[in-house]
Amino acid sequence: MSQEEQNGIYIFCGIQTEKDEHFGTFEIEGENKELFTIRYKDAAIVAAEVPMKIYHPNKDNLLMHQNVVSQVMKENDTVIPVSFGNVFQSKEDVGVLLENLYPQFEKLFPAIKGKVELGLKVIGKKDWLESLVGENSKIDKMAKAVQGKSEAASYYERIQIGGAAQKLITSLHQDVKQEVFSPLTELAEASKTNDPIGEKMLLNAAFLVDRGKEVDFDEKINEVYEKWKDKVEFNYSGPWPAYNFINIRLKVEDA
Repeated sequence: MSQEEQNGIYIFCGIQTEKDEHFGTFEIEGENKELFTIRYKDAAIVAAEVPMKIYHPNKDNLLMHQNVVSQVMKENDTVIPVSFGNVFQSKEDVGVLLENLYPQFEKLFPAIKGKVELGLKVIGKKDWLESLVGENSKIDKMAKAVQGKSEAASYYERIQIGGAAQKLITSLHQDVKQEVFSPLTELAEASKTNDPIGEKMLLNAAFLVDRGKEVDFDEKINEVYEKWKDKVEFNYSGPWPAYNFINIRLKVEDA
């Protein structure tokens, strides 16, 4: 089998450009590879020639993909993210894919030009959450009633405690949405909430923000955090390409 046959084309993201772009090199599984663009009209896909195989989404590989997209974002303000692990057989296949995707790209370019995604996860501090449960007299009384009883005898009471605790958590989610999420949406072009991860997460949100308003958005984050810092942790991340606001997720079979 020839070297050419053994290699494939790994794709990272789409960009808007009128010319061939060069974004330097990156390392994949111990090898340095050159990034290049495959173009169609005013669109291009950032890609690299790599060994033709399945790339597993382990920590190093995911970080490699993320770092390349971040590298591209520093030099281009219209980046359409592509999901991890897409390897095509040839540049021609990627060209066909881009041509097929172009009508979608054409609509997306003006919507995301000069914008970045910023993420915010709000996680309740254990001590604060426990104190709220303790202050809730209904839950407290039920918990005391359960103590000393056999598991079978306290089964329905435990279900009631779980229901009451769930109501409390739902109420906290609503408070955080109103006092943290809502003020931030006013500075964003678009925003969305995703399902929380774990019991202590009270908000899992993404915001599409104009690069020119990023400083204002950071300041608003700090302002809101000051009001909540004794109760929660903020996990603020980005800037990312607009992963949460673009629904193109490529599969190799698309080509």
